[in-house]
Amino acid sequence: MVNIIVIGAGVVGLSTAVNIQRVLPGVKVKVVADRFYDKTTSIGAGGIFLPTAKAIPGIPVDTLKRWCEKSWNVYSQLATSDLASTTGHTVSHGYKFVKTEEKTPLYASMVYSYRKMLPDELTRLGVNSKFRFGYEVTTIITNMRKYLFWLMKQFTDNGGKVEKRTIESLSELYGQCDIVVNCSGLGSQQLCGDKIIYPLNGQVIRVEAPWVKDWVFTDTSTYILPSDDFTVLGGIKDKDNYSMTPDPSVKQGILDRCLDMNQGARVIGDWVGLRPMRDPIRLEKEIVRLPDGILKVVHNYGHGSDGVALSWGTAVEATEMVKELISGMTSSKL
Repeated sequence: MVNIIVIGAGVVGLSTAVNIQRVLPGVKVKVVADRFYDKTTSIGAGGIFLPTAKAIPGIPVDTLKRWCEKSWNVYSQLATSDLASTTGHTVSHGYKFVKTEEKTPLYASMVYSYRKMLPDELTRLGVNSKFRFGYEVTTIITNMRKYLFWLMKQFTDNGGKVEKRTIESLSELYGQCDIVVNCSGLGSQQLCGDKIIYPLNGQVIRVEAPWVKDWVFTDTSTYILPSDDFTVLGGIKDKDNYSMTPDPSVKQGILDRCLDMNQGARVIGDWVGLRPMRDPIRLEKEIVRLPDGILKVVHNYGHGSDGVALSWGTAVEATEMVKELISGMTSSKL
């Protein structure tokens, strides 16, 4: 039996592990990570499906669109099914306000609705005059606390094993499995000496604001994202900031920017996370040559702030790479 180790228990790692099980039911899969659930970066994601409007450097537009479509198809099926309350996927209407008119984004053809708003609509909504353009969008918001729990349950119910362990080098796994799938995110700096990946520090506030029904997203890193049990206020994108301590000045800035819609909201938690940013996202096979032999690896990391939107799509393609490596192993034995 083929043994596979997936490194990382965030949304990318768990999505990949679940996909491998579904496509290759005859293999044994173990998720190995030093952090799970509340300790992962994924748990703090706002979860809105609004993937990067512009092309990601090094990734062909067609490829990016394919990843988005694969993720959207799964999320939309879940959001409109009786599993929605369990998986945390909600069909959600909202507004995107920007200073500069945007070209039609990739996701416009995927989401339930997308249209440019008229100037008088912005005026009637009382939108700050610095935002000259607005777009009304109906998409999906994922409650990451529910979704990560559901993914893990899918994985373990299907026989997947889990191990809490810190891995400092891929070479440690030589002889322990046939294929390694690296979804370690920022951990790849040390794990495989990746000098391109860097942290994009994010800070958000969770509040109780049940009256907030529509989400708001802007091009000033300000957003208000209601889910089924709390509302997320954000945020920042601070490159190369490794601090995991909430910054009081950043918190106040978020509250000030979201003031119109958080009046009376009760703060229930702060969160800081380091999004693993890499240009381009690393999704590829690698044969690592070690003194004692070779280690077959599939890398799938570096999604930055688009982790939720792209995770299922890249997981599907990482699984295909695993399948190709297994096929190569079988062929070499014939």
